[in-house]
Amino acid sequence: MKNKKINNVKLVLIFLFLTSVTFSQEKFNGLAVDMGNLHRLSDAKTRSITPENRTGEKGKGGMATLETGSAKYAARELGQKWKVNPYLNVKENETVVLAEIDGPGAIQHIWITQAGRNFRDLRSSILRFYWDGETTPSVEVPLGDFFGIGWNSPHVINSLPVCVGSMQAFNSYWTMPFREKCKITLENRGDALSQIYYQVDYALGKVEKDAAYFHAQFRRVKQVPYKQDYVIVDGIKGKGHYVGCTMAWETKDTRWWGEGEVKFFMDGDTEFPTICGTGTEDYFGGSHCYVEEWKSNMDEAVYKDFSSLYAGFYLVKGAFNKPLSRFDMYRWHVTDPVRFESDLKITVQALGWKENGAYKVLEDDIASVCFWYQTEPHAPFPQLPGKEILKIDTP
Repeated sequence: MKNKKINNVKLVLIFLFLTSVTFSQEKFNGLAVDMGNLHRLSDAKTRSITPENRTGEKGKGGMATLETGSAKYAARELGQKWKVNPYLNVKENETVVLAEIDGPGAIQHIWITQAGRNFRDLRSSILRFYWDGETTPSVEVPLGDFFGIGWNSPHVINSLPVCVGSMQAFNSYWTMPFREKCKITLENRGDALSQIYYQVDYALGKVEKDAAYFHAQFRRVKQVPYKQDYVIVDGIKGKGHYVGCTMAWETKDTRWWGEGEVKFFMDGDTEFPTICGTGTEDYFGGSHCYVEEWKSNMDEAVYKDFSSLYAGFYLVKGAFNKPLSRFDMYRWHVTDPVRFESDLKITVQALGWKENGAYKVLEDDIASVCFWYQTEPHAPFPQLPGKEILKIDTP
């Protein structure tokens, strides 16, 4: 009897060992790649879509001829294979398909830049992403704002999921899985033809059952109503997690503007949120008014830009304690996503100081992009603002 019990224990241990080996050797799908798994092999297929290969098909790149190429004049002495079609011409009020991919798979990197007469009018180009044949987009954001550039004035961003190089070299490293189909479009709402250079790098492979879909939504209020919070996002329905936001802020007052708390109302919260921060610059990774150093006369203070993996701040125009100053900020929740089971709303207060040391409610100009992953279907987005709201005025 004793030997039988020992044998049973051995069998259980062997089973547990084999099970652990099976799980540890589970095939890597190659879609969500990082430094921790970069060494692992997979059966994923690497593909890329550019104007030189609109379909991403194997062996189909660089086939444009001089008759059809966007750069046919520049390539006229060389011909086919010599950078004949490096960009798309997008006419005024035209929407073009940048990429259309049959899944399963995941987008791993996007590079894009804009040229032509609309070069600096980044709010006139609207990016939209559709997953698995949906008719309403899961991403609907002006080009610059998607990459943290809210005031048509590109600056360098060195963050983990988004990088902006010199001028307006926009890069996204968000992993965006899809199971059946992916479609990316760009709409030109500007007053002239745009030239769009871009590359969508993706992998085809098995998508995990628990993989959620990437979403991004833009909002802007030119003058936040008195004593009303600015809404970063509202109406999210489903299960998912919030992964960050970008924010473009213009001050109307002559004093400090960043005291407002960021609040997360989730899973049935009504009057009071589950998460309540301590101030706007605190949430975006800064402190003490983003200044380089304290001065006895704060009118002499100077803002200090910074860009890190997960948070950043930029003075785009103006100076400390000057009205109509403009700022870009970003905060990524890569290691600390905010998880929700059924619903999510996020707000921030426009709040500064009075000269007597009391808080002052502000009515500033704020625009934002909220980024999150969730199960589908998603709730419909609010209608994207028209040209009069999207337009960035010259102060």
